[in-house]
Amino acid sequence: MYLTQALHRAVQQKPERVAVRFGNRSRTFREYADRVARLAGALRELGMNEGDRVAMLALNSDRYLEYQMAVPWGGGVLNPCNIRWSAAEILYALNDSGSVILLVDDTFRALVESIRKDAASLREVVYCGEGDVPAGMRGYESLLADAQPVPDAARRGEDLAGIFYTGGTTGFPKGVMLSHTNMCSSGLALHSEGLASAGGTYLHAAPMFHLADMGLSMPHWIEGNTHSVIPAYAPEAVLDTVASDRVTHLLLVPTMIQMLVDHPAMKQPRDLSSLKAIAYGASPISEAVLERAMAALPGVDFVQAYGMTELSPLATINPAWYHTAEGRAAGKLRSAGRAGFCCEVRIVDPDDREVPRGTVGEVAVRGPNVMQGYWNKPEQTAAAVRNGWMHTGDGGYMDEDGFIYIVDRLKDMIISGGENIFSAEVENALAQHPAVVACAVIGIPSAEWGEAVHAVLVPRPGAKVTPDELVAHCKTLIAGYKCPRSVEFRDALPLSGAGKVLKTELRKPFWEGLARQVG
Repeated sequence: MYLTQALHRAVQQKPERVAVRFGNRSRTFREYADRVARLAGALRELGMNEGDRVAMLALNSDRYLEYQMAVPWGGGVLNPCNIRWSAAEILYALNDSGSVILLVDDTFRALVESIRKDAASLREVVYCGEGDVPAGMRGYESLLADAQPVPDAARRGEDLAGIFYTGGTTGFPKGVMLSHTNMCSSGLALHSEGLASAGGTYLHAAPMFHLADMGLSMPHWIEGNTHSVIPAYAPEAVLDTVASDRVTHLLLVPTMIQMLVDHPAMKQPRDLSSLKAIAYGASPISEAVLERAMAALPGVDFVQAYGMTELSPLATINPAWYHTAEGRAAGKLRSAGRAGFCCEVRIVDPDDREVPRGTVGEVAVRGPNVMQGYWNKPEQTAAAVRNGWMHTGDGGYMDEDGFIYIVDRLKDMIISGGENIFSAEVENALAQHPAVVACAVIGIPSAEWGEAVHAVLVPRPGAKVTPDELVAHCKTLIAGYKCPRSVEFRDALPLSGAGKVLKTELRKPFWEGLARQVG
């Protein structure tokens, strides 16, 4: 198996079908494959050798999709950079991976000068934006125009396909090494779950540097479907593109879903009848937000995908049926679903022994989707992957039917007065209050309890609610000891580039300077 395999199939079977739409540009599979082969040739001429890492720092675009295929086509290794990182974090990833070429767009061209002087391995910078080519950079379109297409190197199997950096909120980020087999097996598993249908259109609304978007797009490459792209997530842009491009499938993280269903544009008339399914994941979603989303988009299937970068990224799927009224009556909506095809899931104790059904432990996953390891970090690799099982760091339990219920990141569990409190449970209770738009729950220092439950939330515009009212609301849904001891109101929650709430940033002012840290 190899990443470009599906592209060859699409060119053979659907050469004149539109492969990519971005703004006013669209290209058929024949045209797209030619540009991929030319970009691969250009990268080889710039010095990319077999196995060399090529980085990209850019917003979503059609050129980002060309990069994702051209680098492996030319024999290189992908290294997409997190667009929310600081210059120092980006520099670390470039140096740690030994990236030799960097592609950069208009949004990040100003960072190049500060990064380039300290990027030891970086030999060339390619400008893939829309304006004039800056001094000292190569122009993307002129490179393609002058390059000769090259044959597909067809790196495959256990050959390294990409290094995807994850973390970075505490200490240095870790480069997750994924092989062609890792990524293709996950793509086939997603396809087998019905996350792409023939003749469909997938919308790249989530950031393309993140493996969630690349992973969820792979079933659509397999089907030879069209890929529509918007530069960055914006609710109105998503709705407009669904209507104009007849989008059938998209991936949204929970914060994006909440922003979409609460946006005024949802009330404006648009033809969204093409939309068949929304896959969601990457972080927990409150039942209140999910219910609002399903009510706002009747007839659209909602499918939960749980996983992580280290799993390429799929572990479990909770299919659309369990989101219907009949399925919800079966009591599985709160679950993350069951193990996807090609992998096994179990719940283990600290000694790696499987725990009884219904008992909380750590979620562990085994299969061809499990990463090769962390780049240049053998000790962290050995700690995470033991006997072939990836230890996710997520706490959860399994029911008698094999459904996994994620209760929290183990590091996010709050221990207050000797009781284990899972922040996700408290967040779900808070989210059911009509005045709450978004919330996050963390543990903060407490002389009396060790840790105390602290809620940080974004109120609905115009809503008036007090901390006491919110605590009283929570007490109607969860045990008193789990309810927030303090409440903080904010205009917005800090988010990562993938749309996850950065709880480390919320904890920092409370734990800074203390000997014991959480998270």
